[in-house]
Amino acid sequence: MSTPTYDTILYEKRGSVALITLNRPDRMNAWVRQMNDEQTHAIGLANDDADIAAIVVTGAGRGFCAGADMEATFKKQLDGKGDANGGSNSEGLKWVSVVRDAKPLIAAVNGAAVGVGLTMIVPFDVIVASENAKFGCFFVKMGLVPELASSHFLVSRMGFGRASEMMLSGRLYDAREAFEKGLVDYLYTEDKFLNEALKLGESFAGNPVGSMRMIKQLISQNAVESDLGAVERRELDLLNQCYDTPEHHEAVNAFLEKRKPDFRRVS
Repeated sequence: MSTPTYDTILYEKRGSVALITLNRPDRMNAWVRQMNDEQTHAIGLANDDADIAAIVVTGAGRGFCAGADMEATFKKQLDGKGDANGGSNSEGLKWVSVVRDAKPLIAAVNGAAVGVGLTMIVPFDVIVASENAKFGCFFVKMGLVPELASSHFLVSRMGFGRASEMMLSGRLYDAREAFEKGLVDYLYTEDKFLNEALKLGESFAGNPVGSMRMIKQLISQNAVESDLGAVERRELDLLNQCYDTPEHHEAVNAFLEKRKPDFRRVS
């Protein structure tokens, strides 16, 4: 499978992990619509690659993503030349679906992740950060509101009070505070964070991809569901589908035969 050439990101394979690097370092990887389109394409490429178990996203240079590019997004919109729906939010429903339907996604945050640089990763499965990382939900400072379902995912990650403070204050959090308040899942030194994110991605290798994506679907639907009957019905529906899959049969047979299952052989 040939790897396409992108303008705003880099794509490479590191063992069983696809590594996507936001690549506008001269602009602190500021978001433009093309970056969204290219990330979406690259995630689809990884999803279709049987050799890939997980996807890691990081940033080139000193920043992860310094929010939306002011000139290319907000200024064009004010001048009547941008998307009528505005900024990155018009892609929100598509982006969240892309992330939640994908193979396991890990953010490896190397520097500033603010605005859409934050909201694009809060639906990811795991957030790993360098000690140099910084996080900010700056929308209130711009006279705006959060996007990309971040008002849902930040509450799920941090809790109601901490998420409220982050969104209402618009202040910048250093990596340690973000970790202590539950936004970041793992915190490492600058020289270790990316390797640790890649190792975490490798830990998903060998698991049935279909099951992992179903589990992500259940987490998305059930995380804040108050109807426990609906939670159980969704689980049972997918469980019944799993019973008929070659991967489940392989797992049972491998257990009985006292060997490690090989899901690639049957998928």
